[in-house]
Amino acid sequence: MSDMLSIGASGLKAYQVALNTVSENIANSGTVGYSRRSTSTAEVAAASPNSAINGLGSVVTGIVRAGDFYATAQVRTAGSDLAKTETSVTWLDRIETGLDGNQLSTRLSNFFTASTTLAADPTSLGARASMLEAASGAANAFSSTGAALDQVQIDLSGTAQSSVSSLNSAAATLARINDGISRSTPGTSGAAALLDQRDQVLEQMSALTDINVQFDSLGRATVRGGGTAGPVLVDAGQAATVVYASNAAGAVTFNVLNGASMQTLAPTGGALAGIADSMQRVVDAKAQLKTIAQNFADGVNAIQTNGRDLDGNPGQAMFALGTGGTAQMTMSLDDPRGIAAAAVGGGTRDNTNLMALAQLRTSAGYENRIVDMTTANAATLAQRKAVAGAQSTIHDNAIAARDSASGVNLDNEAVDLMRFQQAYAATGRVIQAARETIQTILDIR
Repeated sequence: MSDMLSIGASGLKAYQVALNTVSENIANSGTVGYSRRSTSTAEVAAASPNSAINGLGSVVTGIVRAGDFYATAQVRTAGSDLAKTETSVTWLDRIETGLDGNQLSTRLSNFFTASTTLAADPTSLGARASMLEAASGAANAFSSTGAALDQVQIDLSGTAQSSVSSLNSAAATLARINDGISRSTPGTSGAAALLDQRDQVLEQMSALTDINVQFDSLGRATVRGGGTAGPVLVDAGQAATVVYASNAAGAVTFNVLNGASMQTLAPTGGALAGIADSMQRVVDAKAQLKTIAQNFADGVNAIQTNGRDLDGNPGQAMFALGTGGTAQMTMSLDDPRGIAAAAVGGGTRDNTNLMALAQLRTSAGYENRIVDMTTANAATLAQRKAVAGAQSTIHDNAIAARDSASGVNLDNEAVDLMRFQQAYAATGRVIQAARETIQTILDIR
């Protein structure tokens, strides 16, 4: 009878743990990153294989955490690809706003249209004032567009610093989790919770850069950034430090400091890869804009200085380029009479020199060059948005596949809850029967 009591007590304890595990699953069904747990039990066998006793009850061997290694890895890969593309979309949109927001192409068209109007009546002070106002509008549009692109680069650099800080923070957190895993008892709820935290941090890191992950027998993660041959970001309880740098040419570098050594991180996925690509694009856009601004100012100024103004004096430069920012342009000419419409030796009604602006417009194609820049950026943006849509679907499907293996299904948990409740009650009945039997025997004596 004592064996019967022992068997019943062991079952009672096992099913109590099983009920607690199911309750934990139900309570955390909506918790992000939580993996379903189950209770693993085993029979307590008799000491002697020839014993007439079938067994001595059951014992809990551990808490088993559900999961699919490959499905979880696929979520990280899909998330890394999506983060790179979404980052690129964000900054391509900012570049498009910078290029198109100040209507530079329209302002240039207004300037050349005003020059054509003045050419019809070179002595008109009203037409001269209109042309000078249009020139000022073009200069301001160049400056504003350049300033907008400068700000995009500044903001992008700030985002890069923030992303690197987030990666360093995640790496440090993972190192602490690895240390906790090494100290925890395998097969316990505490160990399962640490593994959940580990996978969440790995997912965060993969959104920042592509990572390669290896697990040891305890479940601790060793993480490399930028592929299998990349620098180690986390090794057991040690985390490296990533630093960011960029130069005026648009080259972005991410270096990994690990003790006394330094390696270059070359991300091909995640936000850092999107940042590196976007930085090169904004720097290229700034260079193109600056070239167009320089050509425009030089071209107009050359025509101005080649003619005579309304008073017969040699023409003066109309525009000046500053060095304080990209395409920073100001007006050098503020007197409408100073517009050099006439050729050398021409009269006040001569428009020969001014007509050269129409030829410059056609040959240099300033407006078309601005439109081409904006259109090319817009086309790339549209293509990246389409890719992001496809990658978002892939990412969602990867999450669904992972969750089907590790997520909590309330219907299944309800079934388990009833099954374990019945088993718990039946085990309690075994103990009650054993106690009643023992009491009957004692009463006989």
